[in-house]
Amino acid sequence: MLKVHHLVQSQSQRIVWLCEELEIPYDLVIHGRDPVTNLPAGDLKAVHPLGLAPIIEDGVLVLSESGAIVEYLLDRHDQECLRPSPDHPDRAEFLHWFHFANANLQSGFGRVMFFDRAGVPRDNPVHAMLRARLAASLEYMDVRLAGVPYLAGETFTAADIMTAVTLATMRAHFAVNLSPYGGIRAWLHRNAARPAYRRALERGDSGFEPVLD
Repeated sequence: MLKVHHLVQSQSQRIVWLCEELEIPYDLVIHGRDPVTNLPAGDLKAVHPLGLAPIIEDGVLVLSESGAIVEYLLDRHDQECLRPSPDHPDRAEFLHWFHFANANLQSGFGRVMFFDRAGVPRDNPVHAMLRARLAASLEYMDVRLAGVPYLAGETFTAADIMTAVTLATMRAHFAVNLSPYGGIRAWLHRNAARPAYRRALERGDSGFEPVLD
């Protein structure tokens, strides 16, 4: 059976949510955080050399990187319900937003968070530039979601899973104000109402409430 290693309140929530959406059986191994450093408690390096969640074990395969895991699971289990087919008119938008999640949004969040935690003043030119780039990414998303209910178009896809976790879960660790972005907030609420999402939270992050506004 598929084994999913999940670090609480992290981007590995994407994999738990995806498994619930696909209704595939899986064993969940939950890893807590060190109360001082907030880093993973225990030794994830015993599972994978990088020691970072998410990690899946599927038979002899050990795979990390959330985007790669999502694609692997979609290849094995999806029937085009969460990923438009190559000839579908929404395919290009799906690909764009699927990769936007890590290449732009998640990395942008991370850079700003690290600068903030390191105490770099916000008027530092590099810090200011990074904050401006994150704001531009959010505005770009908001414009898209003002016109369609989901990132790829009319239908919920894995691109929404990849991106929503950054905004609904990671903001528990680093506050970013979404009050100017009504399209994003409405989309977050649509995602949070999905039964599979609620099951994923209950199973992998019991007691945690996503940050939706």
